[in-house]
Amino acid sequence: MRPYVLLVASVAALGGLLFGYDTGVISGAILFITKDFSLSTRLQEFTISVVLLGCIAGSAVAGTIADAIGRRLTLFTAGIIFLAGALASAFTPDEPVLLAGRFIVGIGIGFSSVVAPLYISEVSPAAVRGALVSLYQFAITVGILGAYLIDYAFAHAGLWREMLGFAVVPSLVLIVGMIFMPESPRYLFKVGHDSRARDELQRITDDLDATSREENSIRESLKVKSAGFAAFKVPAVGLALFIGVSLAVLQQVTGINTVIYYGPQIFQMAGIASNSASILAQTLVGTVNMLMTLVAIFFVDRVGRKPLLYAGLAGMFIALTTIGGAFAQPHLSGSLGTIALSSMMLYVGCFAFSLGPIVWLLISEIFPLPARGLGMSLSTLANWVGNFLVSQFFLTMIDKLGRPLTFWLYAALCVVTIVFVRTMVPETKRELLEEIRVQVA
Repeated sequence: MRPYVLLVASVAALGGLLFGYDTGVISGAILFITKDFSLSTRLQEFTISVVLLGCIAGSAVAGTIADAIGRRLTLFTAGIIFLAGALASAFTPDEPVLLAGRFIVGIGIGFSSVVAPLYISEVSPAAVRGALVSLYQFAITVGILGAYLIDYAFAHAGLWREMLGFAVVPSLVLIVGMIFMPESPRYLFKVGHDSRARDELQRITDDLDATSREENSIRESLKVKSAGFAAFKVPAVGLALFIGVSLAVLQQVTGINTVIYYGPQIFQMAGIASNSASILAQTLVGTVNMLMTLVAIFFVDRVGRKPLLYAGLAGMFIALTTIGGAFAQPHLSGSLGTIALSSMMLYVGCFAFSLGPIVWLLISEIFPLPARGLGMSLSTLANWVGNFLVSQFFLTMIDKLGRPLTFWLYAALCVVTIVFVRTMVPETKRELLEEIRVQVA
């Protein structure tokens, strides 16, 4: 890997850091927002999940915008949107303005979640593409952990506006960084800037044979004239969309964002009473999340995508089954907090090297170039719809189904995901991006 490629991927991954920070920070802030604005359970859920409505809106249009104005400029625009949303949230006088600010932040996350992994995959050599796109997920976990630390730092004084407003700092870094980043060579070929595209390919790798082969594969991909929704009428591309949308939804309905958004409340259910202690427990979970993502970075290009998915999903199943069983045993009340913390650390750790990074990686790989922007946009849109439904109804599920059954339902969906990966998902390790194909039966 050339240092230049690592630099480009790292700057683009700042979009993931903002994604992580702005989704994670609300888990601590909501404890104090609820008190200041006297929020009902339903309004607590909506304050958390309104950001996801913004994500749905942003991801729905991000792929089309990235195809129209380029990957680099779309990420720059995401930084501007993040900045505006952070400022609105930090200076909000009341709940309606807070909801508007969080919705704007969500649009930025929607843009980032489509375009950052897309951009990174298109500037990465095949041999390290998995590691570099996983760097995006690592940045998400760094952002989440940073959010928990900021939450903990401000928790004693209940300064939730400062918690939300701190996102201004990485927003400015992303804006400035993207000014100096190059455009994706694949996008440049797509819009006919062949000379610039060839120069960028040569900056990515100094192997002339590899550069020539990659250029040929890109040109071959561009011979497919169908683009937009018409591209999905081709059976292989339609199947890629089905796989991308399904993976994106399964990533969410296995329960990850119940931990990200409601972690402190889960710990309080388990007997960790104080706000600061529950946020500190959430910080430990965030640390595991960040560290275990390194497993994906180091091994995804060595052992492949599917083996990591199998291992991670099995661990998630065990963790969810355990915490559901613990909640089902009233006599464990004295040790329930320890069991909950241990199970959540296992669950998040397994997610961090499997479903977390690898879903973003796969949906950036499986679409041909003419359909890549729209395919990623639709898959990411499905991801945010699933995220919204999980976050909006988690507390309601706890009320209606009970704690044990809620967590066991998430565990059952881990088994469904294993079966889907086994039967439908291709292994893409070390394949050139334009040579990846899904197999139509």
